[in-house]
Amino acid sequence: MALTPARARFDALRAALGAGSHDLRFARAPGRVNLIGDHTDYQEGLCLPVAIDRDVLIGFRPRTDDRVRVRSLDLDAEIADGPWSRPVTEAVALISRRAHRAGPGFDAAITSTVPIGGGLSSSAAFAVGLVIVAATVAGLRLEPLEIALAAQEVEQRASGVPCGVMDQLACVAGRRDHALLLDCRSLTITPVRLPPGAGLLVIHSGLDRQLATSAYADRRRACEVAAARIGVPTLRDAKLEDVADDPFARHVVTENARVEAFASALAAGDLTTAGSLMLASHRSLRDDFAVSTPELDLLVDLSVDSGAYGARLTGAGFGGCVIVLLAPAELDRVSTAVTGRYRADTGREPNAFAVSAVDGAGLVAGS
Repeated sequence: MALTPARARFDALRAALGAGSHDLRFARAPGRVNLIGDHTDYQEGLCLPVAIDRDVLIGFRPRTDDRVRVRSLDLDAEIADGPWSRPVTEAVALISRRAHRAGPGFDAAITSTVPIGGGLSSSAAFAVGLVIVAATVAGLRLEPLEIALAAQEVEQRASGVPCGVMDQLACVAGRRDHALLLDCRSLTITPVRLPPGAGLLVIHSGLDRQLATSAYADRRRACEVAAARIGVPTLRDAKLEDVADDPFARHVVTENARVEAFASALAAGDLTTAGSLMLASHRSLRDDFAVSTPELDLLVDLSVDSGAYGARLTGAGFGGCVIVLLAPAELDRVSTAVTGRYRADTGREPNAFAVSAVDGAGLVAGS
């Protein structure tokens, strides 16, 4: 996906809403890539995402009535029905409940550079952006954690997927040049600086995934059943010996330990160890949690063969992207090598792009 220059995106939103609007405002919500720690957040575990320089950008202005109109520049259509209308409806309803009154309406136009169906939290970024817009129009001040939890509720209600809170927290709390060590029990966030030698490459497999039609909910239920069987509130409290014979639960317990070790390796600048932990995480997601695909496995193998420190699927799995940790100077070479071999072996068209860590969501100046 080629990126449109920032000024052109703002100009396109202005044109869609009326260039002369003196009350036009903008909200931005970044996507995220998870370096390690998947399927742990809904078990009150640990994860280490990065808010990335791909985002949902929304231009909006209040109306004098209670009507809400949202137009997607990427779809070239008004979002009036279908799956993209449900988050709009849920965000407006949630903010109205919080404000204890029906909020004023608004006109909005949206454009996004976060790939849809790639495991980079396009839906979470959309929900976070909508919550910020609806709250701003309603005059309701929400703290960052409140925004994240509200967006999680919006996404759950709109999609029916019982998603954890990692994606929304990463989107809201992003910090430039840092990964975020998230404790999904206490909802505390510890920034971890990315070493200068840590380059991040995302490669989309060309295989989209839809969580609503995947086994995501089944995996979550299996973890809840395992926690109940052991007699702990969540698998965050389980020990490895408790789950040795349960692959799903074993993944969660071992993944939490890998997240802590990975954060320590990043802080020490030990990218070799960090890469090894990513590969162990991918094997666990593939073999124990069974959410990988042959395409994702191939991309991981090709990345390591091409000289990366490590790679793993990112997000919930069932398709989407891998995240590759490598030296920044190797980004172009590894990207070309991996995508060429992957294309030849699978016939699928991959999409590779470097990402960097950015600040989290909020209102932005239109420039």
